[in-house]
Amino acid sequence: MTMSNLKLGVDVVSAHNLLPKDGHGSSSAVVELYFDNQRYRTTIKEKDLNPVWNESFYFNISDPSNLHNLTLDAYIYNDVKVAHSRSFLGKVSINGTSFVPYLDSVVLHYPLEKRGVFSRVRGELGLKVYITNDPSIKSSTPLPAAEDARAHGQSVPNSVPNTFSHAKTEARHTFHHLPNSNHPQPQQQQHISPVVAVPHHVTKYGVDEMKAEPQPPKLVRMFSGSSAQPIDYALKETSPFLGGGQVVGGRVIRSDKAASTYDLVEKMHFLFVRVVKARDLPAMDVTGSLDPYVEARIGNYKGVTNHIEKQQNPVWNVVFAFSKERMQASVLEVVVKDKDLIKDDFVGVVRFDLNEVPMRVPPDSPLAPQWYRLEEKKGEKIKGELMLAVWIGTQADEAFNDAWHSDAAAPIDSSAAASTLIRSKVYQAPRLWYVRVNVVEAQDLVPTEKNRFPDVYVKVQIGNQVLKTKNVQARTFNPLWNEDLLFVAAEPFEDHLVLTVEDRVGPGKDEIIGRVIIPLSLVEKRADDRIIHSRWFNLEKPVAMDVDQLKKEKFSSKLHLRVCLDGGYHVLDESTHYSSDLRPTAKQLWKPPIGVLELGILNAVGLHPMKTRDGKGTSDTYCVAKYGHKWVRTRTIVDNLSPKYNEQYTWEVFDPATVITVGVFDNSQLGANGNKDLKIGKVRIRISTLETGRVYTHSYPLLVLNPTGVKKMGELHLAIRFSCTSFVNMLYIYSRPLLPKMHYVRPFNIMQLDMLRHQAVTIVAARLGRAEPPLRKEVVEYMSDVDSHLWSMRRSKANFFRLMSVFSGLFAVGKWFGDICMWKNPITTVLVHVLFVMLVCFPELILPTVFLYMFLIGIWNFRYRPRYPPHMNIKISQAEAVHPDELDEEFDTFPTSRSPELVRMRYDRLRSVAGRIQTVVGDIATQGERLQSLLSWRDPRATAISVTFCLVAALALYVTPFQVVAALMGLYIMRHPRFRHRLPSVPVNFFRRLPARTDSML
Repeated sequence: MTMSNLKLGVDVVSAHNLLPKDGHGSSSAVVELYFDNQRYRTTIKEKDLNPVWNESFYFNISDPSNLHNLTLDAYIYNDVKVAHSRSFLGKVSINGTSFVPYLDSVVLHYPLEKRGVFSRVRGELGLKVYITNDPSIKSSTPLPAAEDARAHGQSVPNSVPNTFSHAKTEARHTFHHLPNSNHPQPQQQQHISPVVAVPHHVTKYGVDEMKAEPQPPKLVRMFSGSSAQPIDYALKETSPFLGGGQVVGGRVIRSDKAASTYDLVEKMHFLFVRVVKARDLPAMDVTGSLDPYVEARIGNYKGVTNHIEKQQNPVWNVVFAFSKERMQASVLEVVVKDKDLIKDDFVGVVRFDLNEVPMRVPPDSPLAPQWYRLEEKKGEKIKGELMLAVWIGTQADEAFNDAWHSDAAAPIDSSAAASTLIRSKVYQAPRLWYVRVNVVEAQDLVPTEKNRFPDVYVKVQIGNQVLKTKNVQARTFNPLWNEDLLFVAAEPFEDHLVLTVEDRVGPGKDEIIGRVIIPLSLVEKRADDRIIHSRWFNLEKPVAMDVDQLKKEKFSSKLHLRVCLDGGYHVLDESTHYSSDLRPTAKQLWKPPIGVLELGILNAVGLHPMKTRDGKGTSDTYCVAKYGHKWVRTRTIVDNLSPKYNEQYTWEVFDPATVITVGVFDNSQLGANGNKDLKIGKVRIRISTLETGRVYTHSYPLLVLNPTGVKKMGELHLAIRFSCTSFVNMLYIYSRPLLPKMHYVRPFNIMQLDMLRHQAVTIVAARLGRAEPPLRKEVVEYMSDVDSHLWSMRRSKANFFRLMSVFSGLFAVGKWFGDICMWKNPITTVLVHVLFVMLVCFPELILPTVFLYMFLIGIWNFRYRPRYPPHMNIKISQAEAVHPDELDEEFDTFPTSRSPELVRMRYDRLRSVAGRIQTVVGDIATQGERLQSLLSWRDPRATAISVTFCLVAALALYVTPFQVVAALMGLYIMRHPRFRHRLPSVPVNFFRRLPARTDSML
């Protein structure tokens, strides 16, 4: 594409459901386009809330290298020719990174955005934006520079001619496929995600028919609403060819070939080389021995085993996997070499022609290795044999997971020892228990100093977890505590429960009176709330913490305890909002699984470079998926910004109200620095949002919030399917409590839950970090959302607007009822009056009417149900326009590491926010206290009036039917505005005069 002729084409197609602004229920819409200091304007569509333009405009691109920093702004106005004024109807802003060539462009319907906080907009604007270098296209004639290009709110003279708009034939053809306000879209197009549209007329499901049938123009519908976000951050639906066939609209179109076991990933072929052992290798050193190793080489890729010292019959049993799509040679060479200090000696070689290598497809039995005679470089046979097995297979092969992969290592460094850090692995998280320690009392304590009563407390420790009881200053040697202390322990139990009785003899000076050490493996387990029998333990002399060396000498002092392992709880080791498992610890309480979750990790595209190697940006990425106790890690793809993983994993599902988390990380352990693995992004998918049996293939944007703002790090392509094994059990789960029974019988408080969750995450990270290859601490913490409970101004705003969104329906009903009371639509008001009188006369119809109305709403919304899993939304998260200081505060350490001046400024800001919250809470309390004052005689005259009114009302209601009272009250509330007054009503005035306890506040 010639850079000098680049132009930005904008087809203004249509608008939909605009807001009436002319006072007569309509608007005269006009669109103004702003880009790179150029401004164009469409014709005015008189009195049309769904105007159609089909006009095209072309902007000159002055600096193509700066295109990604530019923005196209489209403003819609209601233009009134008579008054020479206009009012704002909405705007659309499109970033330069979203511009595509003409062949890839489609018509997008963008939800109109507000210009300010108090703007009121609705509707959508259909635009087709593309880049073209067609020399026959001339730039449009810009508007006169009567105003600044960014002064969008000012009016433009109506005398400007609109002869520069060009209607395009293709734009008109594309418009025929757009949704009509009076006719709903076909079912298949209602749920199309913001990238790929499935044609609604495709009824054949054969592969050949789909390839032969012409595809109509792609249509992408950007639904309006407060949660709509830019196209770059939206979910994209794909139709890949997987092992089971092509996925179209969630359905798998089977191919003629037999379906693979790995039907949720693309089939990849690998050349597998199993190096088992060698025998009778010739001696290469003067001493008559050699240090052999094997090098498997094909093209630029090679795999190397470990060398074995002084062994002529070595055993390796190593598997190498070479990606077939990267092969650049037709001959495989397996070379045996002798490790030497200066230069490794050649021992022998075995060559294979790739055209002769057999293909293996599971469930065929593994290929049996054979002995091959070593050859010299010239091809002559020499002494020594090598046992090998060479075959071509897929990722369904049993040897795939333990093999060294050519696509997971650079061609220059491919040792089998280093491949441990890049292999795919499955991890099993430890089973966690809550340890409940009830410290009852001590008996016959002997203080370190005579002639004084001890000031004692008990310190309880399990590993790095330490808790203390309160100090007891009783004039006795038998102190009483009766406190419950809670800890987290993991199987197999490695740490002991250590209880130390300490005496505070002075400020900052504590002395040990005695100690009790209890192995956790001997502690009683329980799965319910049954009583645990208490035991007396002898306090031992204070010695070192070495458990095996503790002396058995006994004191007369004793400690009374109740200790148990509570298996009736689910140990929360992740954020409660994203729990992947809700089962209790005790296995006897587990229910049978309700389904199977299958995840195919296909590939990632457009990843952001995380490091520099050989002067260019690159990444060594791997994926981690977490669900329940099972963690999986894909192989590390080295030096690739568009890695292909194509690995499939399976989990049992016990509860649909759980979330699977998939994260992408950069492996920083391959170099010599050994820094922390860097996060690239993660995806959360809630199981309950998935339809049973449907294959979801989407490309998820990897969004990360940095101190500089939200950033898209690339896209992750996943295929996921939830299969239900027992539909009845799944429906039964919806009637059961979310957490096990013990969480409701003996619940924990918020402070205990936060402390225990932090301890659980620390234990899981430590255990998984000891695996090989290790799952590092930063990975576990990021996947578990360990910092989700910390303060964030951004998250607080997001939660506030979420709350407002929840009550928006209630606010809308209140506004609608207000319009009814004000008789803005007389026909509707009369109908509501009739319905109200009917419900009053027949109150038994109220509840059936409400439930029938809810049923009809649900059936109506079924047509517009989401067809793809929800994903992270930057607008809901308030991440698109967050203040830099608020982000810096969110990423600050705890405790803070910022300067005192900055902390003081943030503290003052927090005080102002808390002051407003304090005012709201005080107003709510005032209204409640006024309600109490009706009968409290705090204001004797007001209470006398209230009591008198209650007596009169009681007598009146005794003789008047309730339907009459309700009807009169309803008709009075909905009375015509002619019978209303602008002043507040008498009951409101009376209530506002009641006293509250604000007079007693300091």
